[in-house]
Amino acid sequence: MSAYAKLFRHALLPSYERLRGQRMLQHLAEYERSQWLDPETIAQLQWQKLEKLLSHCWANIPYYQARWREAGLVDIRDIRNMRDFTALPILTKDAIREHWNDLISPAHRKTLLVKSTSGSTGAPLRLGYDRDSYERRVAVMHRGYGWAGARMGDRTVYLWGTPAFPPSRRQRLKDRAFHAAFNRRMLNVDVLDEAILAHHVDAINRFKPDVIVAFVAAADLLAQHMLERGLEVRPPRAILCAAETLHPQQRERIELAFRAPAYNTYGCREVMLIAAECSNRQGLHVNADHLVAECTPASVNTDTNGRAGEVLLTDLYNYGMPLVRYANGDLATPSDKACSCGRGLPLWEKVDGRILDALQAPNGRFVPGERIVNIFMDLPGVRQFQAVQQGPGRLELRLVQDATFRSESLDVARERLEHAFGDGMEFEFTMHDGIPSGPGGKRRVTMRQVE
Repeated sequence: MSAYAKLFRHALLPSYERLRGQRMLQHLAEYERSQWLDPETIAQLQWQKLEKLLSHCWANIPYYQARWREAGLVDIRDIRNMRDFTALPILTKDAIREHWNDLISPAHRKTLLVKSTSGSTGAPLRLGYDRDSYERRVAVMHRGYGWAGARMGDRTVYLWGTPAFPPSRRQRLKDRAFHAAFNRRMLNVDVLDEAILAHHVDAINRFKPDVIVAFVAAADLLAQHMLERGLEVRPPRAILCAAETLHPQQRERIELAFRAPAYNTYGCREVMLIAAECSNRQGLHVNADHLVAECTPASVNTDTNGRAGEVLLTDLYNYGMPLVRYANGDLATPSDKACSCGRGLPLWEKVDGRILDALQAPNGRFVPGERIVNIFMDLPGVRQFQAVQQGPGRLELRLVQDATFRSESLDVARERLEHAFGDGMEFEFTMHDGIPSGPGGKRRVTMRQVE
């Protein structure tokens, strides 16, 4: 631990929290203790928190009062266990847009904090949360990053996107001071061409971070750039990959380029960190002492491994605008194993991607984005790829090639695609200089632009 990191954790940040009346560090200490409870005790703790939240929703949130009564609930005390809970209606994004006001607790209406999702599907979503919920989310994030050895105050480079709307000058100054205090260097990945990739390598070498936190696609592109040119940086302690699914081939390439272990994390803007790998990397620990994360049978017929389910989230501490059984649009595969680290938190085997990124075959079956990754990841000469479905039975494959590209790669890709989608699908290959990023710097492997 550096002298500054020690000073930041034990003096600067505690003093700042006391001055502002914040309790993030207090929550972090609580979560650091509860992660070591046995699975049964964590499940009991989770249920106690869930009962309290459901009672609050029944008494104070008009939307849940109406919807749960429509579903046949007479008394909230009839929800006696998790089986009863999973019979409650699912909260969709459309429902949030339509019933925004009825989802807010009257007692929190004047103090509610609001954020928006990036709107990658073309329909931005506003979300409310209270101050205590936010401080707990930050605490859970720091705990999860700590599993990979990333601690507050460590020298950290973020390969991250920028806000959808440019911040004011005052906000930029505040952000700059905030990041400086946390010992962070922010590198923008909204656009990544050869010059910017070279700049980022230089910036990492100058800053010499202990930790790198990055969008998966950005870390992978930077790794490719470094490997192709024989470039090196001082190996960080860890690389935390976020915002997109980390595929095995990407993890291997990132670790080879940076000579450091890469860790998978999973979160969403609605609740922040949901699950993350510890140093054993035997699966993603789900923050079950902070939220309820379900994997239910998917609402669409997806061609997955048969065990993946639709992610439903319940933030156990957001009393301002509770999200109960909220479908965030992702698929994940639970694990029945226990990690050898000794934490009692449940594991997910992997995050399979977004439901909306599943592509539809002519027979009505959905092919997940993971399948497209497997088709193109090992093809010689293909640097980047993206599949876009713009109509029934038609798929555009956008490719970025390098100097080793040969036309035979397209023949192999077409054969694999025909096997995945069956008869009746038309494939169009188009060549591009680069694949543009979406809102916030994310790059989607697949996009379905048709219902």
